[in-house]
Amino acid sequence: MIVRDLEEARRGDRLVKADGWDSTRLLLAGDDMGFSFHITRIATGTSHEFHYKHHFESVYCISGDGEIEELDTGKVHQIKPGVMYALDKNDRHRLTAREELVLACCFNPPVTGTEVHREDGSYAPAEEFKQSA
Repeated sequence: MIVRDLEEARRGDRLVKADGWDSTRLLLAGDDMGFSFHITRIATGTSHEFHYKHHFESVYCISGDGEIEELDTGKVHQIKPGVMYALDKNDRHRLTAREELVLACCFNPPVTGTEVHREDGSYAPAEEFKQSA
């Protein structure tokens, strides 16, 4: 069994910070669960473009207020507590927080915890990341 405390994880190397957001990686590839699980915070008034070309992601909003825009279609969906979205087609998207968003995120394949977003908003495929690590 794996048990981790969010606040304790935020004080260690499981907290990844970027401009306008942070993500605490509670489960990673090394935990051998087949997925990774993160609690991500998007700062109030920020907007971020992502495109997970090599990962599927599902996201559940715990708190906050914002929106997600499908960049290929322009369709906008409101994000508030209780809303879930899944990037089942590796969707390019823009996430905007009107009020700090706290999100529970699940990635498949799992991330290792040391990835960084590339210029296009994606992570490298797992095989490529393993070769460069």
